[in-house]
Amino acid sequence: MRKMNSKMDPMGRAIADYYQRGVAERLRVFSPMFEDDEIPLPLLFRQYEEMPAIERKALDMARGRTLDVGAGSGCHSLVLQERGLDVMAVDISPLSVETMLQRGVRKVVEQDVFTLEGQFDTILMLMNGIGIVGRLSRLPAFFRLLDRILAPGGQLLCDSSDISYVFETVDGLVELPEDMDYYGEHCFQMQYKDTIGEPFDWLYIDADTLWKWAARYGYAVEVVAEGEHYDYLARITRRA
Repeated sequence: MRKMNSKMDPMGRAIADYYQRGVAERLRVFSPMFEDDEIPLPLLFRQYEEMPAIERKALDMARGRTLDVGAGSGCHSLVLQERGLDVMAVDISPLSVETMLQRGVRKVVEQDVFTLEGQFDTILMLMNGIGIVGRLSRLPAFFRLLDRILAPGGQLLCDSSDISYVFETVDGLVELPEDMDYYGEHCFQMQYKDTIGEPFDWLYIDADTLWKWAARYGYAVEVVAEGEHYDYLARITRRA
């Protein structure tokens, strides 16, 4: 991954528009596997009380020096900052970073998290934040990143979804396309007004698969909460 060109930053532009004007046009999402969709902008600016239970659970579990990965508008960082935690937000979107600073997030870095240095007691990857890994083949690099930036005794809190239900037949059987390596690997592209972003890989990983990969690299996975839409919150720690 690399830093994003602000002229190809649809999400950042949408976030900036909504923050500055209180309204925004449609932030559209395209994928070969799914129908065209859109991200409601108020969703990215919600307060703690408006967040899903698994996000609130993650914020309540955060402790120590905290890294908010893919922080977007900074809604999670602001909650923890108000609670007195030392929080650093990181995002590759230059316009999102600019908006977070305007909203009062004190520590913001425009950077690819895979190139980040430093150590953190809690790493947050919320709103399916572990999706930035992109593909299962990038999980080794992801766990090497944790080796580097997760402090001793630290925790990663991430949520994801088991989307096998998308491929269920009327009989309840899961029938995957023959050309699909893993059903949670997908490619998306975003558009806001006339700003079209580059296509990007995104990973939805089921808890069992996450557990198996984590174990290979010396990490333990605990599912600490489950949502209403096949989603779950996982706590990842180094094995003793």
